[in-house]
Parts: sequence; structure tokens; C-alpha cells
Amino acid sequence: MTDETNLISSLSDLPRIPNAPPGFKSGFVGIIGRPNVGKSTLMNQLVGQKIAITSPVAQTTRNRLRGILTTEKAQIIFVDTPGIHKPHHELGKVIVQNAQNAINSVDLVLLVVDSTVPAGGGDRFIIDLLEKTKNPIILGLNKSDQQSSNSEAINESYLALAKPYDWPILQFSALNGSGIEALQEKLIEQLELGPYYYPPDLVTDQPERFIMGELIREQILLQTRQEVPHSVAVVIESVEETPNLTRVFAAINVERDSQKGIIIGKNGSMLKEIGTAARTAIQKLIAGEVYLKLFVKVEPKWRQSRSRLSEFGYRLEE
Repeated sequence: MTDETNLISSLSDLPRIPNAPPGFKSGFVGIIGRPNVGKSTLMNQLVGQKIAITSPVAQTTRNRLRGILTTEKAQIIFVDTPGIHKPHHELGKVIVQNAQNAINSVDLVLLVVDSTVPAGGGDRFIIDLLEKTKNPIILGLNKSDQQSSNSEAINESYLALAKPYDWPILQFSALNGSGIEALQEKLIEQLELGPYYYPPDLVTDQPERFIMGELIREQILLQTRQEVPHSVAVVIESVEETPNLTRVFAAINVERDSQKGIIIGKNGSMLKEIGTAARTAIQKLIAGEVYLKLFVKVEPKWRQSRSRLSEFGYRLEE
């Protein structure tokens, strides 16, 4: 069989993108906000499947991640961006620049805030950035299920920020799903008529290896403390697939020997715990049995090195 025949055969196996019916809407929605306001949890809730990692640690998201929601009326491509914050190293600069770039590369911006705390300087900084975009903006008050008795005063602090711009405002909980249906309808209402950009059954455009690496990093975020979570980069070195088993080999890169010791743990206990939980998550992702082998490597000051950042998958995006 020739290379050309192989190419034609492989293309025929790809899911087909149908023609959109009359009145169909589509577009890209950027989910913007400070770190730890629930952006990744929200995207997972909107698309109905876990594709973005979540943890109590701020700045969990490092790359722009696309989630895809397709309904009878519309196809929404959500761009989950890293939390916008003051960067302290090259990795932070790349993360924040990518989030800022996303504001102007989407059709609609969803500004997500944490409605359990009053509006602060970080929110005002983001609003200053949004003043420069011509895209429509929706303000989303997340964590409505966790609000306390002073919720009215907190909500008013955000309403005051949004009032000069006449932004639509919705309240919801990304955690339990309340208010999500109304949010989805408002997003569709704001989009223009458009085509399918992706096959209807696709929920993300990220390669499987990327999601595998993120699921491993999520367990490190959940199970380690102190400085370790922010100093970790996970690289999937190889994936070997057989009919009954998928073997995944991944390197966990840290900056110092002390961090390596924390991740490995006494007699390898922490690494085993991380691996067991990550393997379970990856098995759900691929719907099959997984053998996961983790290695821990020390790469001094990798967050300060543009070449290392590129090797580990952190690049400036257009």
C-alpha cells in the first residue's frame, strides 16, 4: 500500500463535520478570571466531562485548554485560560500572556469571579484589560452554593464593577451545576450564526497525551503541599498500546532534590499514591486498562528557562 493510499485511508477514518442547520450558532468563548475562581471546574461542568484538572491550589491551569459543547442549537468552544495574576518567573509570564492573548482571540468573554469574597484589585486589573477588547462580555458570579449571610454586599461589589459596561450578569455554581443551564442559554444568545468547527461528539481538541499528563499533575497538586505543586512539570515520554493494556511512561520534573524527595516519599509511598490515583483517572479517560510508570527528575530552575518551558509544552500562544 502506498503512502498516498495510507493517507487517504486514515483521513476517511476521521469523524466528519456535518453542515450546520439553519439558525445554528457557534463561536469561541474565553473563560477569564483570577486564579482559583473555578474556571476549570466550570468548563468541565459545561461540557459534561472532566477535561481540565482542578485543585485547591491557585494557578492550576497552565495552558489554554479547549472544551467543546455541542447542542442542537449551537457549538461552543470554551477556552479555559490560566488565572491572571502578577507573574514571578518566566513560566508565570508565559501563563499570563497566554491568558491575555485569549481575550482578543475569542468571540465572547466570560469573566468568572468568586462570589464568596468581595471584588478586589485582581478583578479590577482584569476589567482594565477587558476595556481594550471589542468582544461582548458576560460576568459570571461563581460559587453561589458557598455564599454566606453577607452575599448581597459581595454581589453588589461585582455589580458596581460591571454597571458602567452594561454587562449581562449570571449567578451559578460550577460545583453543583445550579444556574449552568441559564448560563449556557445566555452564551448561545450572545453568539453569532456559524458552522460546526468540530465533530459533534468531540469534547476537547487536546491530544490524549496532554490530558494524561494533566491528570498526573492534578494528583501531585492534590497530594503535595508547600512549594512542590508549582515546581512540577509532567512529560509523557511514551505510550504503548495493545488490545488489552495501555502502558504510559511519564517523567515528573522538579527543580530541587528536596522536591524529588517529597514526591517520592518514604519508601516510595507518595509516588505510589500519586500513581495509583492518576492511573484510575487515566483509565476513565481512555476507558481501558492502564499500566502507569512514573519517574522523577530534577531539572534546576526549569521555570526560568524559555528552552525548558518549550520542551515541557509551555509556549506563548497567538
